[in-house]
Amino acid sequence: MQLSKIILAATVALPMLAGMAGCSSMMIGERPGSDRVSLADASQVSGCQSKGTTIVSVLAKIGFIDRAPKAVEDNLYQLARNNAVDAGADTLVKGESKKFGTRSFEMYKCRP
Repeated sequence: MQLSKIILAATVALPMLAGMAGCSSMMIGERPGSDRVSLADASQVSGCQSKGTTIVSVLAKIGFIDRAPKAVEDNLYQLARNNAVDAGADTLVKGESKKFGTRSFEMYKCRP
């Protein structure tokens, strides 16, 4: 009897965890104005005003299941865009990612 309860619980829990592992922007709210923040290469921001660096991190694992890399990157980008709005920046340059679920972004003001 005990084994059947474990199997039933696993049958219900695993699909839920797998579905949550793929969640993308539903986990991170979009700050007003963040849709106008763009991503650029470092070579494209030479004439822009630096607004600093932001280091963002998101949940990369749910239980023992890794989230989808694209979903994690989408969340990191959205968080960086939100932070850029707060800093008065309109452009981001993707930086290092030493750990899955964490990334740095340089923030710039390029548009008038």
